[in-house]
Amino acid sequence: MAEQIESPANEPENVAADQSRRTRHRKSPARRTSPAAPAKPTPARAAARPAGAKRPGRVAKPLRSLVILSMVGGLVATVALPAFAAGAAKSEQDPVTLQQMAVDDAQTFVAASDANAAELSRSSYAATTAEEIEKKKAEEAAAERARQVAKLAAASSKSIPTNIALTSPGTGEVRWPLLNFTKGRGLWDSGYHQGVDLLTSCGTPIYAAAAGVVKVSQESYGGYGVGISIDHVIGGQRVNTLYGHMTYGSRQVSVGQSVEAGQLIGLVGSTGSSTACHLHFEVHINGSVVDPWAWLQANAG
Repeated sequence: MAEQIESPANEPENVAADQSRRTRHRKSPARRTSPAAPAKPTPARAAARPAGAKRPGRVAKPLRSLVILSMVGGLVATVALPAFAAGAAKSEQDPVTLQQMAVDDAQTFVAASDANAAELSRSSYAATTAEEIEKKKAEEAAAERARQVAKLAAASSKSIPTNIALTSPGTGEVRWPLLNFTKGRGLWDSGYHQGVDLLTSCGTPIYAAAAGVVKVSQESYGGYGVGISIDHVIGGQRVNTLYGHMTYGSRQVSVGQSVEAGQLIGLVGSTGSSTACHLHFEVHINGSVVDPWAWLQANAG
């Protein structure tokens, strides 16, 4: 029997290829498999949707982005508009000072660089308490009443002629109240003034102009300061003489006391509404103010 030897040449090509593949085949590590892609819609499903309809996911995403953008824009407008309006309103107002800025913010201390400390003095104001204010008002009211009375007296004295020559000069019935003096302001000079000022040094003796009875003798007689008033009857007329601004404690007569012409009654001073040593001398005839300088010249001897 002939020996049959199977030659590779007689094998089919695919068998040889299979053997070679088996020979070269190596076991490789297992590879991770990716999830399968979603299956594309079949033509039958696509045909089931309307022709103009879009997928829900594609419509919801742009709509959600639009809503978010709208909300963000609203928040920005809500924050920015009040600040812008406040800035615009502030720019339209008048310029403010540092002090005004400090008032707006009570917790802020603002000091101007050129601020200077100033001291207050009591002379810069008239009253500080309710009692002082009431006292000041009362004094002003009294002064106003006195001015009105003076005006009425002046009008009556000018409208009613008064005879000031009541006695013959040289008889001694009327005397000069001072021996040495210089004439100052006269009747109605510089406004409210009802007498004549006889200027001399403080401490000069003052004498009664005529015999009479003391009507007033006070250390504080209104604006006259230390003052004396004497009632007389001269030439059948009621006469009153007044002596003002005398020295404190110098009065020599009291109310109700009778005096003689030329009797010492006090000393010249500068009390009351006075700025220098002098005697303020007044004369009233039957209640009317007359010029005391003219009266002395006509009657004093």
